[in-house]
Amino acid sequence: MATRTGPTLADIEAARARISGHARETPIYRSETFSRLSGRPVSLKAENLQRTGAFKIRGAVNKLSTLTDEERARGVVAASAGNHGQAVAWAARELGARATIFVPEDAPMTKVDAARNYGADVRFVGSYFEESLDAAREYAVGAGATFVHAFEDETVIAGQGTIGLELVEQAPDAGTVVIPIGGGGLCAGIATALKTLRPNVRVVGVQAAGTLPGGAGFTIADGIAVKAPGELTTRVLETVCDDMVAVTDEEISEAIVLLLERAKLVVEGAGAVGVAALLAGRLGGSGPVAIVLSGGNIDPTLLITVMRHGLTQAGRYLVLRTRVRDRPGELAKLLGLLGGGRVNVMSVEHHREGVDIPINETEVELTLLTRDPGHCDEVVATMEGWGYGVERVR
Repeated sequence: MATRTGPTLADIEAARARISGHARETPIYRSETFSRLSGRPVSLKAENLQRTGAFKIRGAVNKLSTLTDEERARGVVAASAGNHGQAVAWAARELGARATIFVPEDAPMTKVDAARNYGADVRFVGSYFEESLDAAREYAVGAGATFVHAFEDETVIAGQGTIGLELVEQAPDAGTVVIPIGGGGLCAGIATALKTLRPNVRVVGVQAAGTLPGGAGFTIADGIAVKAPGELTTRVLETVCDDMVAVTDEEISEAIVLLLERAKLVVEGAGAVGVAALLAGRLGGSGPVAIVLSGGNIDPTLLITVMRHGLTQAGRYLVLRTRVRDRPGELAKLLGLLGGGRVNVMSVEHHREGVDIPINETEVELTLLTRDPGHCDEVVATMEGWGYGVERVR
């Protein structure tokens, strides 16, 4: 069998015709905030506004559109941490096929519920994507169904590559294009289109450091939580990707917060890695840059955690401990002083048991809403001036 080399520009253009009417042509926004922070013009390709909330719908619709009626009747099978599963489920519903989706046991419930709502049979198998993948392949063989790989499929890659065609039209001045990399299908498809039409464009792929060798084995960027790109995508990336960099979860978290606060865009961890790499100064080069925000399906509980952590790191939350006399009115006195100082108290916790304090005192942990790190320092100094001992928790 001939070695697969990835889709051609003609394949990607044909995919664009097939998915028209199903997938959206997503907008691109010039960002004043990220341009200022990075010192270069920055545009954001908002694929988080795509149907099902991520780019995966492009490849899924393209793949299922090429199946015969008989193949669709036998059903389709996919393995996914979330976005690919949603996309295959949605495409199957639209094109008249049954879908069975295998997901890791800790897959985000937001994405799992979405796949179910699109009519798919969702099955939990294994702790990692690779285990779900093995189970899905075995099931597909036994059921006579078509297995739809998330990235090791030229037809799927061609569908993702339609973003590259849009970028050529929407960001003609971009000298660098930044693309998330998990399994590599998104970057392989986009870069193939870009390099064919604009050979001088520089393509930078971004991975999550937590999933790489020596990493923690975990990342909040669950959409790209793949140990390495596939064999097919690796061959493609070796010819069309100019550089590959990695970002940490801390950097991804900061990017998510800034995208929400400044750009008003809800972006999941995988979708935010390009902005994280920009802010960390890892992209290299100069001049205009276009960043693909690949998805927006972040679990609400994770978003809350990320926002609280990000705001704390930015000095917008101050958590501290102090002590007051264990007498009526003492806590109200402290809170009154803070209110008079224009400090917003978010939460109050009493600690009496399990701490080494005098019997006539109680420990109080306060979470305060502050403006910036300088304001945090002012609040601590002011409380100490009132006679309170202060221990900063974070």
